[in-house]
Amino acid sequence: MNLSRDVLRTSYALCRRKARRAGSNFYLSFLFLPAQKRRAMDALYAFMRHTDDLADSPHPDLPAAEALTRWRAALDHALVGHFDPPPVGAAAAGAVEEAAGRALLPAVVDTVRRFHVPPEHLRAVIEGVEMDVRRTEYETFDELREYCRCVASAVGLACIHIWGFSGPEALGPAEDCGIALQLTNILRDVREDAEAERVYLPQEDLRACGLGPDDLLRGVADARFDRLMDLEIDRAEGFYQRGSRLIDYLEPGGRRVFGVIMATYHSLLAKIRRRPGDVLSRRVGLTRGKKLRIVARWALLPPKAAALA
Repeated sequence: MNLSRDVLRTSYALCRRKARRAGSNFYLSFLFLPAQKRRAMDALYAFMRHTDDLADSPHPDLPAAEALTRWRAALDHALVGHFDPPPVGAAAAGAVEEAAGRALLPAVVDTVRRFHVPPEHLRAVIEGVEMDVRRTEYETFDELREYCRCVASAVGLACIHIWGFSGPEALGPAEDCGIALQLTNILRDVREDAEAERVYLPQEDLRACGLGPDDLLRGVADARFDRLMDLEIDRAEGFYQRGSRLIDYLEPGGRRVFGVIMATYHSLLAKIRRRPGDVLSRRVGLTRGKKLRIVARWALLPPKAAALA
């Protein structure tokens, strides 16, 4: 089905508003891209944001698992040209949410087609959010890595198709980048997740350091916790190191967006390493000034120089 210009214009406008409202640290970095790629990033980001929001569905008559199943079906139908309305019989509040999501799909599908984004990356994101709904802990790092692959690496693999890249050699580093970023998120949110009865850090790592989930909830910041954080931060650093190679395969605009994202998250990881116990008492973050300095560095310096600054 060919979408009219009016439908696409409206859908892209909705995506842009959703991306802006999300207040992402990286929205400003999209300005490094030409207009068509910026628009595509709005669509991709809006899809990811809506998918993530469904995990927190507040409607008892439309549970998160069912909302995600419907969202996957809507995506699959849209990818073959069928932009269906929300199902008849959905709860009023749930129907509004579904309609808002489906209004994003014309822009999402147009982006997939224009930039040859493999749809399996979008489906993987839905799968990862479903994992959030189904489980609250991970026994091993291999299990956690699969979760990170879905919710973060799949996003990176979709992004590089919009940014532009050369050769299949880019795919491995793109996947490593996603894991590095998600591990950083997990370390930042240890206390918040524990309060929600969710522990992403591998259970085998907690046991090896003599800790249990209750210790995280109680905010026990002792030598055992420091050992745990050293282990996880070192692991994340390995993924940052391997993922940094992606810059060599990206087109110029994409290098700058990538640089801002990686530098921001890596700076956050460095801050956590300096005071690991802080993640148990507050949400650790970068100052606005620090974030703007990172953006400025990647805007003003050649990418390779910015990476070394």
